[in-house]
Amino acid sequence: MGNKKSILEARNYFSSDRFATSNGITLDELDENTSICSLILEDKHKNAYGGVMGGAIFTLADFAFATLTNDKENITVAQQVSINFLSPTKGDKLIAKATYRKNGQSTCVVIVDVSDDTGRDVAQFVGTGFKLKRG
Repeated sequence: MGNKKSILEARNYFSSDRFATSNGITLDELDENTSICSLILEDKHKNAYGGVMGGAIFTLADFAFATLTNDKENITVAQQVSINFLSPTKGDKLIAKATYRKNGQSTCVVIVDVSDDTGRDVAQFVGTGFKLKRG
């Protein structure tokens, strides 16, 4: 698996990402090119009119970006990110699938597609990361 953490190592490492994990986000799958994370929706994820908060969707996508881009040699920090909200959530669970568009020596571009458990496209996040070498 190269320098990529095993999923157990990654889950242990990212358990320190308390904002994401305390809000219920989990790392479900991880390999060299893909990370899949999910969030079972609860009332705490909803806004005043009952929709899912944009911040909850963004945090899920950002966590998927982080779990994909950080490995045993690199710490990747976001340089620029954007998100397009496509449709309101209809299901009970959100799934974020992060994949590399570019994975260079010092930068990367990652696309994170967020859908719900009904198959509805909810958002698309695009992140550019800068890789720092571990000291």
